[in-house]
Amino acid sequence: MRGGDRTSLGLWGEKQAARYLKRRGYRVLDARFRCREGEIDLIAAKGPYLCFVEVKLRKDDRLAQAREFVTPAKQRKVRTAALHYLMEHPTDLQPRFDVIEVYASQGEATRRPDVYHWENAF
Repeated sequence: MRGGDRTSLGLWGEKQAARYLKRRGYRVLDARFRCREGEIDLIAAKGPYLCFVEVKLRKDDRLAQAREFVTPAKQRKVRTAALHYLMEHPTDLQPRFDVIEVYASQGEATRRPDVYHWENAF
């Protein structure tokens, strides 16, 4: 798989996760927030929470569940990026770190990917 194909597929997975969140009443505030220390795939709000969401896309879970690829090192990068976001966008909302797994057996051709949302995952 070429790098561009991987990026395209990753963006597709993030769009699926954003649609999932919107259907469940979340407001998606930002996507692909970047700073020098890391990136946050999606930032969404619902109720008292500001959710920093890491999206993981996989064909299946035979090797491992997608959320298992959110390593402690990745968690640190997301937390650091979240601090930068909060400095730029002060809020009274409670920060929360979620993981959304997207399983798409045919990649972007998958009509109905399986989506699982793990609230307060780390």
